[in-house]
Amino acid sequence: MSAPIIALDHVSKHFVTPLDLAARAANLLGAHLREIAVRAVDDVSFAVDEGEVVGLVGESGCGKSTLGRIVAGVLPPSAGSVKFRGCARDDLAGDAARAAALKVQMIFQDPMASLNPRLRVADIVGEAPVVHGIVARAERRQYVATLLKRVGLDPRYATRYPHQFSGGQRARIGIARALAVEPDFLVCDESVAALDVSIQAQILNLFMELRRDLKLTYLFISHDLGVVEHLSDRVVIMYLGRVVEIAPTQTLFRAANHPYTRALLANVPRLDARKQRFAPIAGEIPSPLDPPTGCHFHPRCPVAMARCRTEPPALRDVAPGHRSACHLNDAA
Repeated sequence: MSAPIIALDHVSKHFVTPLDLAARAANLLGAHLREIAVRAVDDVSFAVDEGEVVGLVGESGCGKSTLGRIVAGVLPPSAGSVKFRGCARDDLAGDAARAAALKVQMIFQDPMASLNPRLRVADIVGEAPVVHGIVARAERRQYVATLLKRVGLDPRYATRYPHQFSGGQRARIGIARALAVEPDFLVCDESVAALDVSIQAQILNLFMELRRDLKLTYLFISHDLGVVEHLSDRVVIMYLGRVVEIAPTQTLFRAANHPYTRALLANVPRLDARKQRFAPIAGEIPSPLDPPTGCHFHPRCPVAMARCRTEPPALRDVAPGHRSACHLNDAA
């Protein structure tokens, strides 16, 4: 079998704010101040196979967007490695590194914030393929027109600026920009979260068409389990920087193992559950500045044991293709 297109090996990302001069001076007087460290991603390992759609799910602040940026090469990991087609990305150099970087592109959550307001669509979409030698400058206009048609936009819009478009149209421009450098892998960070439901459906259908026509692979980041269920082949559940469960989509929605995953699924609205009373997960997600010891979910878990408060559970197989990080699996 060929190597996964992307493989994360014990990847962590910590954002550290060093002590300023005043804090260092205070420490000389016995203040015992420490650097502020946010553990946004904590020892994450999983792989994405060629042609697969993997959904990455978790509450706001769990680190899924940071992980997406690491996969896309926007952020370097603090520890661990990211492999592209079996080769560690840090070991690549020169043309190989540039080629690998182009093959993994990111579509951001807020297209208005990620599109340069001073550039026309022709420049936003057409600049990168010219710079990287994918298309000649003389052919840029036709190349941009073809991309805009592919994402459902009129090529005449190429002379407009981002503020002249609706939210759904800007989302399509962001997709066209990502496709312009002929990627194999797209990281979609909450790409439909800010859109109306009807527009969401159109963009999701576009993603599926592009997957079929261009043989694309996706890491689809979302907090919407309904969207993930519709789009994904496998689902990765994150909580406070850690992966707590990985399973094929049908398995996860039918027989979730981790208490956090079950709590998320219990609050998904269903047409056949009209008399069901929805109860939010108890408590709030802890701060990544000071995460709980042991299992990060134990302060909110209804079945937490003493062991959960001191020992982090390992992510291990509970069924073929199904992994979970919960001490209850050891007790079973």
